[in-house]
Amino acid sequence: MENMNEIKAFAAKIRIAAIEAIHAIGQGHIGGALSMADALAVLYGREMRYDPKNPKWPDRDKLVVSKGHAGPAVYGTLALLGFFPYEQLKTMNRPHTNLPSHCDRNKTPGVDMTTGSLGQGTSLAAGMALGDKLKGRDNRVFLIVGDGESNEGQVWEAFAFAAAKKLGNLVVLLDWNKRQLDGWTKDVYPMGDYVAKFEAFGFDTVKVDGNDVEAVAAALERTRAGGDKPYAIVLDTVKGAGVAEVAEKTMNHSLPVSDEQYERWTAQLRAEIEALEG
Repeated sequence: MENMNEIKAFAAKIRIAAIEAIHAIGQGHIGGALSMADALAVLYGREMRYDPKNPKWPDRDKLVVSKGHAGPAVYGTLALLGFFPYEQLKTMNRPHTNLPSHCDRNKTPGVDMTTGSLGQGTSLAAGMALGDKLKGRDNRVFLIVGDGESNEGQVWEAFAFAAAKKLGNLVVLLDWNKRQLDGWTKDVYPMGDYVAKFEAFGFDTVKVDGNDVEAVAAALERTRAGGDKPYAIVLDTVKGAGVAEVAEKTMNHSLPVSDEQYERWTAQLRAEIEALEG
């Protein structure tokens, strides 16, 4: 997808799919799923190399969503691309499902790494990037990390390792939506200037509006050059972006989705898609 309206529509479809999955079970991690829909739309819409018919293709680009509780957005993206039937979204987090609450590579086609224990996905992504580099592959590893998750020391150990090993095939996208489970990140555990931190750790770093697909696309284009530095893109996002009623709630890490809310929110997003595609 080179047309930005197509990517914007794709992001809205990802939001609908995530809401459908959460509504089916009644409640879920909606805030952080919605905030990263635009980044997922750009990654899968124009940046990443993959094959839904061959999810284990060795030369594919890989995505590690270390904030594994944002699974509804990941599942929605993969379902829309045909990795598995869209109707399976309604089974999320139910007994015997292939779509557990947190991402699981052993259950879900298209999921490259099991995540959910916050912080651990960063080390896994760095290891995957190093492994691909040692094998001489030209693919890349993309890593999505939450800002609340960045409280974990393991996150920064992994970033120091990535810089030391000159992993220019690793692209970190930090979802800076400014809220975590217990409230605003600045109140719970302030982390300071993320751009300065990444640069101090040896990353090629930019900060962009993470809910603007054009800005995200431009930032990702920079990462195609490879080189001796890993890349970091600080995504300045809104938790719950795309659904005003969710975004306006401070404590929106996990919320119930009623039948009435489901109908209203998805209708708003479908109208947005119609305007973009019309």
